[in-house]
Amino acid sequence: MLKVGLTGGIGAGKSEVSRLLVERGAVLIDADRIAREVVAPGTAGLAAVVEAFGADVLTADGSLDRPKLGAIVFADPERLAVLNSIVHPLVGARSRALESAAAEDAVVVHDVPLLTENGLAALYDVVVVVDASPQTQLDRLVRLRGMTEDDARARMAVQATREKRLEIADIVIANDVPLEDLRQRVADVWDELVRRARASHPPQGRPGASQE
Repeated sequence: MLKVGLTGGIGAGKSEVSRLLVERGAVLIDADRIAREVVAPGTAGLAAVVEAFGADVLTADGSLDRPKLGAIVFADPERLAVLNSIVHPLVGARSRALESAAAEDAVVVHDVPLLTENGLAALYDVVVVVDASPQTQLDRLVRLRGMTEDDARARMAVQATREKRLEIADIVIANDVPLEDLRQRVADVWDELVRRARASHPPQGRPGASQE
């Protein structure tokens, strides 16, 4: 098994890269998706969030009001740290369970937005960073996600700098490019990941067979 940590700044296009890797055969463990699951209605995670932030962060149907909670934590690093202390251990436990269920020769891609910020690079055999300029990130957040420019800048500001992400990268996927160029780059990266996976898990010969 090859454990790959995939990360990138908000708006860099990491989700598109993860989708393309899945098309190639990767087993995807999506930290964002798991983070939603662990605070779904009825979970211990949601109860802990409500205890820390109050019932005002719930919608009328009892689910988490993510925009309201986001507005609170992204404007206050201390409140963000409280939220992370609740969610991150739950996400880690679920991620480990999913990883253990993957095949021995799988390329397992952990899509982890805050990999750099939380110092998690050592957990993976390979760290892949999806990189885009801050200008590209801002444009995508405003144009494609409908954020205000101020909100987009605030989200970007609480993440690691571009330079910090690149420092931990084993492989960089530049994504200031058209989709077809990105698709080709991901194909090349996939070939490299498969090569590394095979090198770390060589096929076993038949008992008694000669090795040449």
